[in-house]
Amino acid sequence: MVQSTSQIWARHIIDDIHAKADIGRYRIRGFSTFQKVTHFDDLSFLSTGLTRFPLEGYKEKCNTQVELGGRHASEPLVIETPVYITGMSYGALSGHAKQALGTAATMVGTASCTGDGGMLQAEREASEKLIYQVLPSRYGFNPHHLVGAQAVEIVVGQGAKPGTGGMLMGVKVLDHIAESRDLPSGIDQRSPARHPDWLGPDDLAVKIEQIREATDGRVPVSVKLGACRVSDDVKLAAKAGADIIVVDSMVAGTGASGEALLDHSGIPTVPAIVMAREALREMGLYGEVSLVASGGIRSGADMAKSLALGADAVAIGIGALIALNCNRDIPEADFEREVGVPAGDCHHCQTGKCPVGIATQDPILEARLDPDEGAERVANFLNSMTMEAALLTRSLGKSDVRSLEPEDMVALSLEASAMARIPLAGTNKVFGWD
Repeated sequence: MVQSTSQIWARHIIDDIHAKADIGRYRIRGFSTFQKVTHFDDLSFLSTGLTRFPLEGYKEKCNTQVELGGRHASEPLVIETPVYITGMSYGALSGHAKQALGTAATMVGTASCTGDGGMLQAEREASEKLIYQVLPSRYGFNPHHLVGAQAVEIVVGQGAKPGTGGMLMGVKVLDHIAESRDLPSGIDQRSPARHPDWLGPDDLAVKIEQIREATDGRVPVSVKLGACRVSDDVKLAAKAGADIIVVDSMVAGTGASGEALLDHSGIPTVPAIVMAREALREMGLYGEVSLVASGGIRSGADMAKSLALGADAVAIGIGALIALNCNRDIPEADFEREVGVPAGDCHHCQTGKCPVGIATQDPILEARLDPDEGAERVANFLNSMTMEAALLTRSLGKSDVRSLEPEDMVALSLEASAMARIPLAGTNKVFGWD
C-alpha cells in the first residue's frame, strides 16, 4: 500500500518552507538539535556476574573526584564530581539563573563557566571554582577577572553553531547587557566567528602562552572545540599546549542558533569522544591532556558512559537549565499564552520570553526564578548524576569512576558499535572496523 504522506515533503518540511518564505531568512531558535542521532541510550554497561565482584553501595565507597588540567598548571582544577556547568552567558541567561548555577556548582564541589559577555559579579561570588571563557567577541573581557579564575577556556567553536560566532537577539540586549558588551541597546548581537588576534593553531599556541604568563602558570588553559573535524582539531589543540580539551557535539544546546547549523552540522557526542581519545592516544598524550565531553549529557548514566569512552569529565548546559525549571509548568507561568507552546515543548530561548525566568532579561519574568531555590534544585540534580555514576561503577566491580573503560560496555545498534568502537551486544564484533 502506498503511503498517503511523503517522507521527503513531510509536514514539518512544508511548515519550514512556509516560514522561510514569510521571513526571508533562515530560522533561528534555541535549545538543541531535533535530529535523531546515535546517543548514549544506544550503549549499555556489562555489570558483574561471576566474572567480577560488585561493590556494596553502603560499605564500599566509589571515588568521583577528578583532576583536570594537570599537564602544565601548578593548580589543576579539582572537582568532586566529573561534571561541571558549561559556559552560558549572562545575556542568554538571566542574572538569577547565572547566580543559581554558580551556587549549585559550589554546593557540590564543582565548577561553573562564564560564557560570552564577560563575568557576572554575582556568579563570581557564588562560584568557588569559576572557569573564565575567552571568546572571539571579547565582549565584557576583563583581564583582572581572567587572572582570578580557577581555569581559562578559549572557545574556538560551539557544537550548536560550529564555524560561527555567538548570537544574542536584541530583545535580550537591554541596557545593562548592552553596556557590558559595548553594544547599542536592542540590537541583535552576532559575534565574530574568529578570534581577532589569532588565526590558526600556531597563533593559538601563542595565545595559550600569553594566558599562562598572565596567570603565572597556576590555572589550566582549556580549548573548546565544536565536534566536526575532531581528530585533527584535537591534535592541533594538544600540540598548541592545551591542558584541557572540550569537545562540544552537535547535540549541545544554545540560547540561539541558525536551525541549519543545529540540525545539519557536527557529529554526535559518542563518536566525538572516541575520535578525541584516539587522537590524543596517537600523540602519546591520552591521560596527560584532560578530555571533557559536552553535548546532550542528561544523567549520571550518560556521564558514566562518557567516562568509559575516554572522557575525564563532562560539561552540562540544558540539563542544568531543566533542573532550574526550564519547560516546567510552574504556577506563575502560562506557556501557551506567553510563548505559544505548552510546557515541555518550549525551545524559544532566543525570544527572551522565558516563562520560568531563565532565558530572559525581563525583570518581571526573571523574578519567577528564585536563585536560592534554583541552586538547590540544580545541586540535587548534580548529586543525583554523581550517585548514578557511582552506582553503575560499583555494579561493574570498580571503586573509581576513572577506572571506567570501553570494555565495560556493549552497543545496542550497528551504528553505535561503529561509532563507539565497541562490540554489538550478543557478538564479539565491532562493526565498521577491521
